[in-house]
Amino acid sequence: MTPNADSAPSGPSRRSCRASTAVATAEVAGGMPLLAACGGSDTGSREGTTSGKAADKLLPTYVASTVAQPDLPSKNGSAAGYTSKVDLAALKTSVPKKLGTGAPIKIMSPFWGSPPKPGNPYYTALDAAAGTKITWQNQDGNTYGEKLGAVLASSSIPDMVVVPSWELVGKISNAVTAKFMDLGPYLAGDKVKKYPNLAAIPSDAWRMGIFGGALRGIPMPAAIANWITPQYRKDLFDKKGYAVPKSPDEFLSWAKEATSSKAKVWACGDMTWSAWNIFGVRGSGTNGWNIGSDGKLTYRIEQPEYLEALEWVRKLFDAGVVHPDDKARTGDPGQRFTAGQTLVYNANIADWYGKTAEQAQSNPDFEIGAIDIFGADGGDPTLWASQPATIWSLVRKGASKATVENALAAADFAAAPYGTKERMLVDYGVEGTHYTVKNGVPVKNDL
Repeated sequence: MTPNADSAPSGPSRRSCRASTAVATAEVAGGMPLLAACGGSDTGSREGTTSGKAADKLLPTYVASTVAQPDLPSKNGSAAGYTSKVDLAALKTSVPKKLGTGAPIKIMSPFWGSPPKPGNPYYTALDAAAGTKITWQNQDGNTYGEKLGAVLASSSIPDMVVVPSWELVGKISNAVTAKFMDLGPYLAGDKVKKYPNLAAIPSDAWRMGIFGGALRGIPMPAAIANWITPQYRKDLFDKKGYAVPKSPDEFLSWAKEATSSKAKVWACGDMTWSAWNIFGVRGSGTNGWNIGSDGKLTYRIEQPEYLEALEWVRKLFDAGVVHPDDKARTGDPGQRFTAGQTLVYNANIADWYGKTAEQAQSNPDFEIGAIDIFGADGGDPTLWASQPATIWSLVRKGASKATVENALAAADFAAAPYGTKERMLVDYGVEGTHYTVKNGVPVKNDL
């Protein structure tokens, strides 16, 4: 759960999470995210290792939200869509009473960008509305795995910890069951109905939160379609007269033309995440397996599409068109993009809005576009479904009942859907402080 932002050094900018990696704990509470040496007799296991009827017994009852009816209902797992804004005066309440009791809780979460100061108006407003008292322990999202491993190896673990799937490697994966508690007694079956917004999380997303045979992770649901897009500086493309590439070969050719190390401008950051989509690479986890026509079972890294994607990315690096800091995996890719040091980078599609709002005052000409994902031959791409959830908030073992219930209260608040007062607060903050309403539309203030 993170009311925080998002961008990985070699991957997408997950900065879109703003207050929403508030389901991962508080989205799942404020914006809301191991070692054999960690202790404990439990053995670690990755998400979704319990399946079928055994998993169904562990899951919360699904109760669809009826607070805001979408213009484009979800179909076959797609996200619901809205073709017009909800009148601010018509916003509904999804949490009729404060579920938090004000018991203090500490939450560790990744944060991309400059972390806000403790006690700021945004955090204060969220606490007041949810009935919580959260101390945010924000960590640099680009090096979060290092911090996560160190914390989980220690004897001092925050009450709630946000864990992204891309950090579930090595001993960190093994520590999940050793260090975090079973939330089944609070959420399994009809128990979740105390938290209506958590009850509205799809069962497939909850299933991904099963670790070591128990429901430990509160999931931040992911869109079934890949949410990583190759975004480009449309303002600079227009200024230079660049045409948007429509194939891998066109991209490489354009990148060589656009790169000027003397001018400190590189065509792109690390394009690996886009390469997965361009070359039709299957997703991670169970989605990565395929049975060939010969009956042989292979995983994504064994499949030709994976090797083709890596080969294209290698060509970009060899051509010198990738920013040196991306090669060294240092710094913030998003900042290099807004500074004009890179012209294309991978980002969560929600970052489109975030970056535009961020640059509105200081750089009014700033404009982002998204490159339509092309296939390996320049035709239509083959896109595979994503995992239903890739970020979880987990509560440490030994946490008191009050701590658990306040963590769940924060998560429920942050999981509020579009069209609610709670979602408005999570996304925009406090009217007059964080945004101003102009012609019925909330416009973020320059803070």
